[in-house]
Amino acid sequence: MGSAGNDVQMAVLELNQQQKQNGGDNVQQNTGAGGHTPDFAKNSSDTLLVVATLISALSYQLGTNIPGGYWQADDAAGHVAGDPIMRDKHRRRYWLFMAGSWVTFGTSMLLTVGILTGAPARSRFVRCAFLVAYSCLVLTFVTSQPRTSLAMDVAIWAAVMAALAVATTYLRVDKLPVWARSLCPPPPTASCCGCGRS
Repeated sequence: MGSAGNDVQMAVLELNQQQKQNGGDNVQQNTGAGGHTPDFAKNSSDTLLVVATLISALSYQLGTNIPGGYWQADDAAGHVAGDPIMRDKHRRRYWLFMAGSWVTFGTSMLLTVGILTGAPARSRFVRCAFLVAYSCLVLTFVTSQPRTSLAMDVAIWAAVMAALAVATTYLRVDKLPVWARSLCPPPPTASCCGCGRS
């Protein structure tokens, strides 16, 4: 058993050396503590394209299905069939919701076009477009809740935007405190027989 374990360790070391010589593009960086070092800039363009497409789809859906629905018929109060109920009952909330939806849709479309035309994932354009699209998606969600104050909704949006700016620029899991790293443990290592034991 000891000889087989040594053979496996040697094979892993040789594989790591080969990957380092080949550039190691798809290799997870080891921190020595069993973790990895994720970084926004290490996302592939394919991953960001999927995320941008999902954000576009969500914002389109939000823009066409406004919370509260639409008036079904004309009435004496001046409501016209097909007009959004939210616009008539919560005008400022409606316009904030729509602004968030439009900005989300527009920036996610820019992000998609940018990635398709070859903008690198680590570029400031991609990072800023992702930040704006994702945080404005949060804005549309919080403004769709009619029982909260608009000031609280804007404060939540600003906090999310600030947190995303910090996370996409500076955050690396290997630099977090120990208690925070324990919240996202590394995946179990596979053994040669697939049973999880080495």
